[in-house]
Amino acid sequence: MSVFADVVQRLADLLTPLFGATAAAAAIVLFTALVRLLVHPLSRAAARGQKARQELQPKLAELRKKHGRDPERLQRAVMELHREEKVSPLAGCLPGLFQLPAFFLLYHLFSNTTIGGHANELLSHQLFAAPLGDRWADALGDGGALGPAGLVYLVLFLLVAGVAAFNYRRTKRMMAANPVAPVADGQAVPGMGAMSRVMPFMSFLTLFTVAVVPLAAALYVVTSTTWSAVERAALYR
Repeated sequence: MSVFADVVQRLADLLTPLFGATAAAAAIVLFTALVRLLVHPLSRAAARGQKARQELQPKLAELRKKHGRDPERLQRAVMELHREEKVSPLAGCLPGLFQLPAFFLLYHLFSNTTIGGHANELLSHQLFAAPLGDRWADALGDGGALGPAGLVYLVLFLLVAGVAAFNYRRTKRMMAANPVAPVADGQAVPGMGAMSRVMPFMSFLTLFTVAVVPLAAALYVVTSTTWSAVERAALYR
């Protein structure tokens, strides 16, 4: 943890001439961008996997018609098809999984008052009027939703809501273009109907995350989700 704190502090020191008191916040945004660049090859692989899975839809539909009344046999047949076509159904999850360590490092770094037995100096840094170690509840208790710190969160919420709305529309379009195929006798895959209705709203959960984690971790989430929206729009166009 102390090594990671030193990395963030050094980045902040390098950015201080440009960003002044908000250098630590800028360092977190830069750190997030570096993480996303490292994960980008996985994102490209996930995009290729998504396109390959779309091409498999006719074969999957045939398997559903053939084994629709035997869920276990259908599952084995689907997995065998993915192995034959060298398509991983989990490829789309890898970019998110590889980012989790970076998020949790930031979360713990700005949740601890001491690092390596010394006071955590990073907690003294701010994004304008909002301390990086504080949460939205702290901003509400210190000036309210429209106070100096509350306005910082308001801007973040508006940005996240805009990205979530963009993702919502995009997910709806993709699901409309690739509707759930029936299993047999006109019946849909069990559970897929509910999942289809819920999935477009998943992006809005980011608003909850931003509200409850330290501001530093919230900055990571906002930067990463914005990057992801732009990246996916480019890769899946």
